[in-house]
Amino acid sequence: MSPTYQRRRTRQIQVGTVPVGGDAPISIQSMTITKTADVDGTLAQIYALAGAGCDIVRCTCNEPEAAEGLARIVPRSPLPVVADIHFQYKLALAALDAGVHQLRLNPGNIRKPEHIKLVASEARDRGISCRIGVNAGSLDPELYERFGGPTAAAMVESAKKEIGYFEEVGYDLIEISVKSSNVAVMIEAYRQLADVTDHPLHLGVTEAGPIPQGLVKATAGIATLLAEGIGDTIRYSLTADPAEEARAGRQLLESMGLRERRGLDLIACPSCGRAEIDVIAVADAAQRALDGLNLPIQVAVMGCVVNGPGEARSADIGIAAGRKRGHLFIKGEVVRVVPEDAMVDELVRLAQLYVKDGPEAALAQADPTAAAEAEADRAALLDDRGADANASEERVELIRKRVQT
Repeated sequence: MSPTYQRRRTRQIQVGTVPVGGDAPISIQSMTITKTADVDGTLAQIYALAGAGCDIVRCTCNEPEAAEGLARIVPRSPLPVVADIHFQYKLALAALDAGVHQLRLNPGNIRKPEHIKLVASEARDRGISCRIGVNAGSLDPELYERFGGPTAAAMVESAKKEIGYFEEVGYDLIEISVKSSNVAVMIEAYRQLADVTDHPLHLGVTEAGPIPQGLVKATAGIATLLAEGIGDTIRYSLTADPAEEARAGRQLLESMGLRERRGLDLIACPSCGRAEIDVIAVADAAQRALDGLNLPIQVAVMGCVVNGPGEARSADIGIAAGRKRGHLFIKGEVVRVVPEDAMVDELVRLAQLYVKDGPEAALAQADPTAAAEAEADRAALLDDRGADANASEERVELIRKRVQT
């Protein structure tokens, strides 16, 4: 079903592989709630978000250890990663060193023009976009005083001021948000902003709260603006598991005819330095093989056996490749190891069994030698390529130099 309202035309930017603005589909964002320094925990949450329908993920970068975590997370993340910067401009520079796909800067927190322009210049030189994330709760005190509080006009003025700094250094890869926990103020702020800029807009009601009232507040604000054609990417800010935010965003866009409904949910890792197969080709083959079977499950295709089953343990079933073999897993537990050229066929067989008889029946057919074979392949790959196949530690050293100067 096509929407009956006209979407506002904006510029288009990239957040990694995801286009935002222009004629791109409205994207769904969420934010991890782990410590970013906890690389494995954060990646597990990112994979769960990808499975729930998220397109872009934001991770906090509030300390040097978080920046170092990002250097290790980015090459293994299935989603583009946005670094959420708090008060330290050096952490924004460190996040760029870590290879993130976008920065989120709060004008109320980093206020010195020279720091803002330095970050913008570095992002410009790397072709990395930035979200100007104005928040009513952290408005610049000068604007708060001038406008008599965190009004819609005050937030729009804050965004315009930040855009001005960016323009001074020739940087325009910009996305903007003007969030408030007050739905009426949020709606009015975005309406005013849409009248004065054609940069893409990120919609959200900040601190919407727990379910169900948080869902009601966020939907009231976001859906109202989408129905007016305003908005290029959205986030539900809920006091809940982040996957609930992604699911809510997906359901809203589907219900408004702004995104197609999904059946099979296939997720795949990026093709990082440890991948031993063409992940895109195998994911395409799996998609083609499973598409017509109408199986309501989540399937993961992972490029390596070292991290794959663990990172994608939220998926119902999946395959990871290594040493010319495919490791098939259910909820992260390896159940069978097969030749690489047979792994897609075996994945289809396992998927049908999983749906027909349930996960317990599928697990009951596990090869008792599979776990040991998988561990042997994993150990051999670590021996061959080491623990840092993505050269993340080089970025970590660069980050440490950056934050120490």
